[in-house]
Amino acid sequence: MRAVEDILSSYQHVIDDLRIVTGSKGVFDVKVDGQLIYSKALTGRHAESGEVLAAFAEHVGPIARYGE
Repeated sequence: MRAVEDILSSYQHVIDDLRIVTGSKGVFDVKVDGQLIYSKALTGRHAESGEVLAAFAEHVGPIARYGE
């Protein structure tokens, strides 16, 4: 769950609620505030290193990372 670790270590100060829901058949979707920001089914591949974090950062806007 590298994507979860990346998001929590960088944006823990702005996250009110985080849920990890298991799926079937390799489903990997990431939603923020109900909006889909990454989907393995739509891309046809696993997320590359840092890709989910970048999508999260784009979604939340110019909020400084934790510790900066």
